[in-house]
Amino acid sequence: MASVNFLAIGWPALVAVLSLGYLLGSIPFGLLLTRMAGHGDLRSIGSGNIGATNVLRTGNKKLAAATLLLDALKATVAAVIAQAVFGQNAGLIAGFAAFIGHLFPIWLGFKGGKGVATYIGTLLGVAPLMVPVFAVVWLTLAFVTRYSSLSALVATLVIPVVLWILGIPDAALVTAVMTAITYWRHKANIERLIAGTESKIGKKG
Repeated sequence: MASVNFLAIGWPALVAVLSLGYLLGSIPFGLLLTRMAGHGDLRSIGSGNIGATNVLRTGNKKLAAATLLLDALKATVAAVIAQAVFGQNAGLIAGFAAFIGHLFPIWLGFKGGKGVATYIGTLLGVAPLMVPVFAVVWLTLAFVTRYSSLSALVATLVIPVVLWILGIPDAALVTAVMTAITYWRHKANIERLIAGTESKIGKKG
């Protein structure tokens, strides 16, 4: 497999790509949409997370779907723009930066979501064939277990393995790092899954 060199795009381009991805990723769509819909501060509901799973706890499925879509697309847009201007690796960097921006948004004191939707959005921008793989794994486990967190954790673990097997080391490396961060961000969920106290899909806050 070819070696991975993300610095090959040059420092000015790297700074631009990281800034683009981070700023787009920092937009807290879940928080904005729930406020506009009259649900107040999403951080006071359920887990306090700003992502689609917690939006679903408001009981508004359309709002949760919109949050999922927008949180994904902000990474996709960042990756597509960067990729079009600077190349494939730039798209991966921008998607990763958007992922980090969602987790640590500057507008919310660096307290954001857990990044699953933005992870999917990055895949859509740089490795779209991996989105169906993610979806199949997530939907299968969600149907069987009703645990969104468990479904996401397993799906993010599968993606870098599949990319590596397919011989795409750059994307495999980036998604592996994203997967590790995702597990760290889901530490409390993992503890609740082990204890049997994790909230299931559809349960209100």
